[in-house]
Amino acid sequence: MNKKLLVLSVSAMLGLAACSDDGDKGETGDSGKDWTAVNQWYVDGQSRVAKAQEMTVNNEAGAAKNIILFVGDGMGVSTVTAARILEGQLNGQTGEENSLSFETLPYVGLAKTYNVDGQTPDSAGTMTAMVTGVKTDVGVIGQAEGVTRGNCASTEGQNLVTSLELAAMAGLSTGVVSTARITHATPAATYAHVPERNWENDADLPEEAVTNGCTDIASQLLAFDYGSGLNVVMGGGRRSFIPTSVTDPEGKSGRRLDNRDLTNEWLTKYENSAYVADRDQFLALDPMTTDHALGLFNSSHMEYELDRSTDGVNGEPSLAEMTAKSIDILQKNDKGFVLIVEAGRIDHAHHAGNAARALHDTIALSEAVRVAMEKTSADDTLLMVTADHSHVFTIAGYPTRGNPILGLVKGNGSDGQPAVTNATDANGMPYTTVGYTNGRGYANLATGGDERYGFEVAPGRFDLNYVDTQSAGFHQEALVPLSSETHAGEDVGIFARGPGSHLVQGTVEQNHLFHVMNHAGNLVNKAEAAQ
Repeated sequence: MNKKLLVLSVSAMLGLAACSDDGDKGETGDSGKDWTAVNQWYVDGQSRVAKAQEMTVNNEAGAAKNIILFVGDGMGVSTVTAARILEGQLNGQTGEENSLSFETLPYVGLAKTYNVDGQTPDSAGTMTAMVTGVKTDVGVIGQAEGVTRGNCASTEGQNLVTSLELAAMAGLSTGVVSTARITHATPAATYAHVPERNWENDADLPEEAVTNGCTDIASQLLAFDYGSGLNVVMGGGRRSFIPTSVTDPEGKSGRRLDNRDLTNEWLTKYENSAYVADRDQFLALDPMTTDHALGLFNSSHMEYELDRSTDGVNGEPSLAEMTAKSIDILQKNDKGFVLIVEAGRIDHAHHAGNAARALHDTIALSEAVRVAMEKTSADDTLLMVTADHSHVFTIAGYPTRGNPILGLVKGNGSDGQPAVTNATDANGMPYTTVGYTNGRGYANLATGGDERYGFEVAPGRFDLNYVDTQSAGFHQEALVPLSSETHAGEDVGIFARGPGSHLVQGTVEQNHLFHVMNHAGNLVNKAEAAQ
């Protein structure tokens, strides 16, 4: 058979000529789809190619009026996959066919996450790369690799300029949002410059740092004087903004030793400003009359999405709600805005070996991205979603289609049908689909999450026959016993749409993201022109 006839035969077999009858007729005569008449996999593939052919590229420098960067802290490819499946299953699907909101964005690439001095990175170095265009060392925020970690004297001439600073210089509005402490490594890298990520407040500064003039991260947020300053700051970490003599609404004391109340200083510094500390106050915040909003919703990190309360002094807004409110405030500026949003607690749940919370926080990030997609236009807004690094989180075994992603593995029998019993290991014990290469290991707790640190490390296999592995209190087994599960070194995904998004292609160094944002927004040239 010649090649032309072969192609025609394959096309006929896949139902190209019969697509118009919707598959209601076929060899069997039965109602419903007949796969000899139309194969939906084939049709879906055709549809995606046709849609891709309609895409156009806007390569003009400065074509993006607005830039939004979402960072899922610790959201490696396996986390995206598992969260996709979980969200689908929560919505009554088998799960695998589902897509998170950002997985529908047209351009996708991979970022190499290593730090200058680390094969497997930390968040300080990775986020610095993304927002400055320069890779640096583990633990270093907003400074180049010439510094010695934790040494203030080594920082002279090493400060880098961030995308948020450039945007403010250019007259754009700026915002940073996180579910972690706003002084934690990832959000801090957008506005601060320190050789040690742990210098979150003045009590954390060693004598050498004080002697040589270094300042803490929280105070640097208030000292941000580029353009009109920061317009939106929302997250956790209230304790680094209030003195030890002050007790917050949750009954927790501040940590500052210099007696400064930075929340009051925010209100004094900015006109049309507001400070909110719980969800009720947040909901009452009017974006039309507020130009500078500070929201600190927890003494430390905000709660995991599974644990988040919405009422009273402990009430916290969701990441989607903070994203929506931030856009409403920022988009009043006709020149545009730059907004950076972190889902910080994906990482923390993985460190605790608690897949349920990591995946639910990933789904919460997806909802925040969906809101941003709806509130902005691909014509004038570059929107990117990525991770700073991955985790040693795996999806394994041979579970059947639709098997609960947090459940025990049930495979298919020799007849191709789902098995009735659980799959077992060489010792006859069932095992979960998801797990960790290292960490604290198995626990079956009443609550779970950070509660895990109050119990002993328990590596290796355990009998899971009568354990609800899908509960929020279940912590997956781990092979190598460690006090905390670790980051992983593989590449992470980048998902993008809008002006300049076509520059997200292939496998790139992580600092490439800054240069995409700079081209799309023409940030450096605009900042220089405004000086």
